[in-house]
Amino acid sequence: MGARSFSRSSPSAPGGSGIVHTGGPADFTRALAVADLSQTRPRVGVRETLMLKITNLETTYNDIILALKGISVEVQPKRIVAVLGSNGAGKTTTINTISGIRKTLDLAVHDGSIEFEGEIIQDREPHEIVARGIVQVPEGRRIFAELTVAENILIGSYAMEERKRFLKGRERVFHYFPILKERSRQPAGYLSGGEQQMLAISRALVASPKLMMMDEPSLGLAPILVTEIFKITGRINQEEDVAILLVEQNANMALSIAHYGYILENGRVVMEGPRERLREDRDIREFYLGLTEVGAKRSYKEVKHYKRRKRWLS
Repeated sequence: MGARSFSRSSPSAPGGSGIVHTGGPADFTRALAVADLSQTRPRVGVRETLMLKITNLETTYNDIILALKGISVEVQPKRIVAVLGSNGAGKTTTINTISGIRKTLDLAVHDGSIEFEGEIIQDREPHEIVARGIVQVPEGRRIFAELTVAENILIGSYAMEERKRFLKGRERVFHYFPILKERSRQPAGYLSGGEQQMLAISRALVASPKLMMMDEPSLGLAPILVTEIFKITGRINQEEDVAILLVEQNANMALSIAHYGYILENGRVVMEGPRERLREDRDIREFYLGLTEVGAKRSYKEVKHYKRRKRWLS
């Protein structure tokens, strides 16, 4: 039976949810919810409002494992877009594909396109993509432990041609993370987990990016540090006008700062919508925020996976 793409509630009908549920492969165009989204996500036809546009993207590992199965994602300038999902959903694969980190991972694009500011970039090399203003804060931080904090930050500026821009960017980084200025001569490997995450963000931010992609910034951090990291991320978006593509499993924190969100499962976008509507959606509240309809906490283990898929795709 052919796959389908549809919306739970008609976007033109009064009281429509504005959330799109999708289940189709690459040859199906996603249905777009347009009810009351003028302030959050302009119509796709207005190309100049889109910074990043991923259309029907299909990727494989080792030419065998189909990882992304026709996903479409859009990011507007100066907006935070969250990509949520469990392990293996395709979140990190999406970011790596955008970054051009494919050869070392044996990751190949088989269909679809990636556009950044109107330019097709899926065939570009990683350094060319960085030069265009796309930087990545990788999962697990991936700092250089043997180098000092200052040297790690310097590495993030390698694409810059003017040293004055780096000096200005470094001061901007220390403004958001003053603890790093205090420890600039210290080996990065001696930093705490939270400080290492700050350093990973700083290494990306010093390059003055147009789009910063953050992969699981809450991974392995204490709740108080997670709150601090997300608060600063929101400030960076607002004060620096940097668009952010935020990949997270912590849906509650991600939706606290994101303007729009996508839910990935098994390489497909199964749901998307503005932050407010996603937070109010029964499925999101139950399966990602751990709340029942009356607001009581519920264990994820209590709900069978097939029930969730049946509710979303039928």
